[in-house]
Amino acid sequence: MKVVTSSLLAGTGGVRHAFFTRHGGVSTGLYDSLNVGRGSRDEPDDVAENRRRAAACFGQPAERLLTCYQIHSAQALIADGPWPEAPQEGDGVVTRETGLICGALSADCAPILIADPVARVVAAAHAGWKGALTGIIASAVEQMERLGASRGQMVAAVGPCIGPASYEVGLEYLDRFVAADAGNVRFFSAGAAPDKRQFDLPGFVLERLRAAGVSRCEWTGHDTCADADFFSNRRAVKRGEGDYGRLLTAIMLTSPG
Repeated sequence: MKVVTSSLLAGTGGVRHAFFTRHGGVSTGLYDSLNVGRGSRDEPDDVAENRRRAAACFGQPAERLLTCYQIHSAQALIADGPWPEAPQEGDGVVTRETGLICGALSADCAPILIADPVARVVAAAHAGWKGALTGIIASAVEQMERLGASRGQMVAAVGPCIGPASYEVGLEYLDRFVAADAGNVRFFSAGAAPDKRQFDLPGFVLERLRAAGVSRCEWTGHDTCADADFFSNRRAVKRGEGDYGRLLTAIMLTSPG
């Protein structure tokens, strides 16, 4: 199974993590092959097997892999054990429980992993432009603090997501971000037409992490739209494919020592 890792998180004791690629599963066609998205039109049994395989990479059964029914919100949820079969609504999962896998799904949006190795608290979050702008990162950090974490001890990584060269948006996006903070203009550059801009989503997410007090953070540098190793909503739309798979990003506390 092919995964991407963060050098920052890899050097953090007591934590395992992975940014999964699309490789290593059983799905076929548009979803080839490690599609973990229950919201796709893939075969449910194939999605379930893919999630089982991903959880097994962490040495855990599938029920210990927790992902939300993502709604592009600023809602991060605290988990202390496996959830009911129906996923809860939200865009972040936070835990201090050993062996519980916090996961986020993506297919161009930015997946974020955060760890406080001292307090032993971890989080996974999903940040599209809306969630990043409206506060999912601050929410995840605040929930980690409720479990005893400290911002100064946190380390974070932004995983494979749509890169600035691939993310063309209209001027309405620029207006919305500048209305929130005039300084956000720096995350937009000239587009191919006067009414278009290129948006730096990973750069903006890193800035929001730093604003939340997480100074040690990085982007893995992988552009999901440009790299066929990853599922991409935008690439699927450009190709008229009708649907797309979802990638998994995950983090887990291991036994201390």
